[in-house]
Amino acid sequence: MIRRIALAVILALVIPQSALAWWNGDWAFRKPLTLDATGAGAGTGASIEEAAVLIRLHLGNFGYFADARPDGADVRFIAGDDKTPLAFHVESWDATGGMAFIWVKVPVLAPGTSDTIYMYYGNPDAPPASDSGATYDVNQVLAWHFASLPVQDASSYGNQPTLATALGNPGSVIGAGVRFNGAESIQLAGSSTVRLLPERGFTISAWVNVPESPQADAVLVELADPAGPSVRLGINGLTPYVRVNDGIAAVETERAASLLPGGWGLVTAVISASRVTLYLDGREVSGIDSQFAEAGGTLTVGASASGGSFFTGQLDELTIANTARSPDWIRVQFANQGQEDKLVRYGEDTARESGGEPSYFLITLQNVTLDGWIVIVILVLMFIASWIIMITKILTVRRVKKDNLAFVTDFRRVSTANLASLDAEEDPAAEEHNVLQALSGSHEHYQSSTIYHLYHAGIQQVQLRFAGSAGAARAETLSPQALDAIRATIDATNVRETQKINSQMVLLTLAIAGGPFLGLLGTVVGVMITFAAIAASGDVNVNSIAPGIAAALAATVAGLGVAIPALFGYNWLTSQIKEVVADNRVFIDEFVTKLAERYS
Repeated sequence: MIRRIALAVILALVIPQSALAWWNGDWAFRKPLTLDATGAGAGTGASIEEAAVLIRLHLGNFGYFADARPDGADVRFIAGDDKTPLAFHVESWDATGGMAFIWVKVPVLAPGTSDTIYMYYGNPDAPPASDSGATYDVNQVLAWHFASLPVQDASSYGNQPTLATALGNPGSVIGAGVRFNGAESIQLAGSSTVRLLPERGFTISAWVNVPESPQADAVLVELADPAGPSVRLGINGLTPYVRVNDGIAAVETERAASLLPGGWGLVTAVISASRVTLYLDGREVSGIDSQFAEAGGTLTVGASASGGSFFTGQLDELTIANTARSPDWIRVQFANQGQEDKLVRYGEDTARESGGEPSYFLITLQNVTLDGWIVIVILVLMFIASWIIMITKILTVRRVKKDNLAFVTDFRRVSTANLASLDAEEDPAAEEHNVLQALSGSHEHYQSSTIYHLYHAGIQQVQLRFAGSAGAARAETLSPQALDAIRATIDATNVRETQKINSQMVLLTLAIAGGPFLGLLGTVVGVMITFAAIAASGDVNVNSIAPGIAAALAATVAGLGVAIPALFGYNWLTSQIKEVVADNRVFIDEFVTKLAERYS
């Protein structure tokens, strides 16, 4: 049990997040990608299966385009086990401009979890493996990226447009998109898969950018048959809506939320057997319950054959599924595809020679014996304790020096005839917790000043001697013997202040002196056990000796890791404390001299 706990602690502290294996030695580099479903925007309430996740590479998170093939053909994506290839396709790869958009099929996004996948690259002989059809689940019947013209369907159903007059737009929300100036459209006629089947559901989703000028009943996407029901995703002014006509009456969602003029928004319409729901930027904004009949026919983007005006604006990433996507699915899509990706976190790239082989440090830790782990755990506790002491002492000494400077500045402004004007009653409890005072910032009336405590002790002694004086003339005189007694009290206070500021410093000396010896003890015991095991097995070779010796030396490394920071911290703190003590001695002489001058 101790070994497992210690291994978990050490791994969490010192082992980088990387897999132990390397998927394929022909690839020179890899990049870890963490899919964080716990993020605020990407939190899921149910598992999402076979989601197409967008990987957005740019020079800010991937500065190694030169290490991959110019077209990105050598890129591969591997699951967290570092064994299972994942389906993917490259929407665009611009090595010159340092920008790439890739879609990866993730088997599952579990609620409240994070998982890591790996992107491998750096194999000039690798053939292309991009497969857009395999990237999506069977429900995705259309996926138009608009990465290039003519428009191509990335789904496995091959729903290519039969007519496309929209203009290319190189700077959309996800790479390139299309632009409509009020007279263009894209049509897909007679697809057997792009149909609203009430028992399965229907989902339309697209990124939309509208200009500031309002549009009256403009059509974003419409599925219509002149002789049957129709489905329209449109925009009126700046407000999107969904309209479904089942042949009897039109059912339309409330127009509850608006797009920002000139900004991108993800508009999603979900139609099930009994409800139509509209989402904007991953949030449900309106919906209505109703029954729907099957609908099909011609899919038109940017215009309508059944009334309504042409759309003016930009469009990107149009997808259609023949199922009603869940709210969790839609939230994750928005969190992932927006310009502030909240789903994917990009890790540091590693090379096979340096990071792809099994970690030698991890192999060493795995061979540490139980007695070695006991020593390492003790050293870890010493390491934590020494750092806590150093940090709190640094804060305390800084506060003491600051308050000392403030008090001495005020003291030197006080006239000799009014020496007691800076004195005040002190809280004894506060004096006992000077570290907490330094951390909390509560330092009223020079609370952390050692010099003030000396001054306070001297003034109290003076006032004690004058408390029983009957006349003012008698109260203004102190004999040499009285001044010596007051100095003795101040000196005693100085000794106590020095002890307080030096408290717990002995623990640092224990870490400096004891850390290496404890580490050496663990090493010696580990070496003894290693040789005993070799003698018992009779297997004498480098491979059998080296892991045990390396594991035994881990204890010495841990001991030095405790002692070295403690050594530097102790020496620096000692020099600072010596300055405080020297300032105290200088003040004592100055203060007693002023007392003698005032009460002589």
